[in-house]
Amino acid sequence: MKKIFLLLGLLTTVYAQAQQDAKMNAFVSNLMSKMTLDEKIGQLNLVTPGGAVTGAVVSKGVDENIRKGLVGGLFGIWGPEKVRQAQKIAVENSRLHIPLIFGLDVIHGHKTIFPIPLGMAATWDTMLVEKSARIAATEATADGLKWAFSPMVDIARDPRWGRISEGNGEDPYLGSKIAQAMVRGYQNGDVSKDNSLMACVKHFALYGGAEAGREYNTVDMSRVQMYEYYLPPYKAAVDAGVGSVMSSFNVVDGIPATGNKWLLTELLRKQWGFKGFVVSDYTSVSEMTAHGMGDLQAVSALALKAGLDMDMVAEGFLNTLKKSLSEGKVTQQDIDVACKRILEAKYKMGLFEDPYRGVNEDRPAKEILTDDNRKAAREVAEHSFVLLKNDAQILPLKKSGTIALVGPLADNQRNMLGTWVVAGDWQKSVSVMQGIRNVAGNNVNIIYEKGANITDDSLLKARTNALGVEVETDKRSPQDMINEAVDAANKADVVVAVVGEAADMTGESSSRSDISIPESQENLLKALVQTGKPVVIVLFNGRPLTLTWENDHAKAILDTWFGGTEAGNAIADVLFGNYNPSGKISTTFPRSVGQIPIYYNHKNTGRPFNNDGAKFKSSYLDISNDPLYPFGYGLSYTTFSYSDVKLSKTKLKGNETLNATVTVSNTGKFAGEETVQLYISDPVASVSRSVKDLKGFQKIMLQPGESKEVTFTITPEQLKFFNSDLKYDWESGDFIVHIGTNSSDVKIAKLNWIK
Repeated sequence: MKKIFLLLGLLTTVYAQAQQDAKMNAFVSNLMSKMTLDEKIGQLNLVTPGGAVTGAVVSKGVDENIRKGLVGGLFGIWGPEKVRQAQKIAVENSRLHIPLIFGLDVIHGHKTIFPIPLGMAATWDTMLVEKSARIAATEATADGLKWAFSPMVDIARDPRWGRISEGNGEDPYLGSKIAQAMVRGYQNGDVSKDNSLMACVKHFALYGGAEAGREYNTVDMSRVQMYEYYLPPYKAAVDAGVGSVMSSFNVVDGIPATGNKWLLTELLRKQWGFKGFVVSDYTSVSEMTAHGMGDLQAVSALALKAGLDMDMVAEGFLNTLKKSLSEGKVTQQDIDVACKRILEAKYKMGLFEDPYRGVNEDRPAKEILTDDNRKAAREVAEHSFVLLKNDAQILPLKKSGTIALVGPLADNQRNMLGTWVVAGDWQKSVSVMQGIRNVAGNNVNIIYEKGANITDDSLLKARTNALGVEVETDKRSPQDMINEAVDAANKADVVVAVVGEAADMTGESSSRSDISIPESQENLLKALVQTGKPVVIVLFNGRPLTLTWENDHAKAILDTWFGGTEAGNAIADVLFGNYNPSGKISTTFPRSVGQIPIYYNHKNTGRPFNNDGAKFKSSYLDISNDPLYPFGYGLSYTTFSYSDVKLSKTKLKGNETLNATVTVSNTGKFAGEETVQLYISDPVASVSRSVKDLKGFQKIMLQPGESKEVTFTITPEQLKFFNSDLKYDWESGDFIVHIGTNSSDVKIAKLNWIK
């Protein structure tokens, strides 16, 4: 009976959706029958008057083009008054009164800024990630927006690439779970709601595989690698119902993604069933000319026929498609299909019913940067921090005694938010200094010294400051600042050194060939260590850094990424033990830049190195093959022990189910959270497989002395992979189950599974 009711419910839902689709199709078809060719092409034109630009081009004559019906969407403005003013031009002064879509790069919060995405991924908590996106959507819609250019889900294995900060790390399974959580948070099940944003998954596809970690560089990889490791997070977003997709700057199989029909039509629409619209990245249509694909008319026609629906800023569609149609290079159907997809998105957003949906001048004061939102940002930030080292349990600090607080990021609001905070206001952020004062109380004596500039490299400073002054050069000499910091250290019980990158040393167009802490700060750290006082490093970074010296000499390292609006309070909460850190890194930290690319789910070679010193093995002469910190790594103020893995059975057939169980015990003195990680290996297959792949994780809370059984249910679905024919299936054979605290520290059990 229960199955009958479920089936009836499903049929009712399908019928209701079919009715809604029929109503939408009738409305859009009727509207398109009234549109001129120019107006149809106009819907494919996305422009910006400035305010959120990532290129050299800013749109001209925006107001006049809106009046003529030659603009489909606008980005770079926010606020009810500005949005209402622009929308009014479209719906009152254009011939057919078609509303605009208003979008923005809402990446890790709108005005209440959460940790950078790489930091949020370190929470391994999809509920918290979804909560952050829900708050971002509420704030953004209160500011008149309906479209977010997020989530960014590019898999990245090269920390030199600046935009690694904007993604979720190196693993497709974790990345897929976060992609789905972000889409759910933004869209909230219905993009027509006043507080829902349409999400736009980006950058489709493979953008994180840029050669040499250099922004906008070429990408070249096998189809097997694409399908197995790089494509899953995009597909997860599509499966979650994402409303739009943004094409990437790079080539895919030698053809730029923005003009790649296999990518945008064969894969995205036919294989994955995507029903929304595809927008280009910033001028990526016109940039295909530099890729060698022809002039603006040629590349615009190429993009349209490939399946691109909306042209961001380049205005290649607007200025060339009419000519291409007359010359037979595109068809009327090509233009109509793209136009229909844009109009359908506007219909789904409810903009035809109410062009000012959610735009209310009273909302910002009630819904933006509220106490509850800031509280949530503090909570997410606390959960994102990763304790990389903690010798002799120096952390948490006592709320007494004298602390030398040093470093260029210690009393610095400007760099708390991190990269990609278009609408964020750094002046609303909490510095580390202020956070410590808020949390530590009056019994802690704080001696502050800057100690160093973020960098003394003039070129690095100039390039970092391209979007605003994040790196300032003190009037004092570097040595004078170090001397003052050393004096402070000598008067203190412990040194807290707040060091690392400036916010825009990562992000778009912020690749670095040297991913160590800048030399000015390295010199400071060395001088502090020489005092003999215990040094605790609070690290700001948007990528894995090479921290070999720091790991060898500091007593503790707390990676705080860029924690957002509430960074300072959250850092103080962790430093003083109000919250026990539980973050786990989602990307491998190398020992040296020479190891890059380095990632946990690599394939074995025919001559694997086993740390036995043998010649003619796949190894370096000068360093270990192993990373400094492996994927999934992160310490706690308490300690956890794992039992051996217990399998419900070791021989299985067909679609049977396997339970893999470990008992996790809190063997320390603090209550703490632990992320239990499941990996599976397939030692013999028709293609060479990775050494292990993440297939599940569970985050648990344990009190001191408490133990819990953690069980993972495994089915043949977790055994599937893409073979050389791109068939997604599993094969009979032996498998190894790994369960542990990170990708390297695991307990294993073996089994045999026959189809």
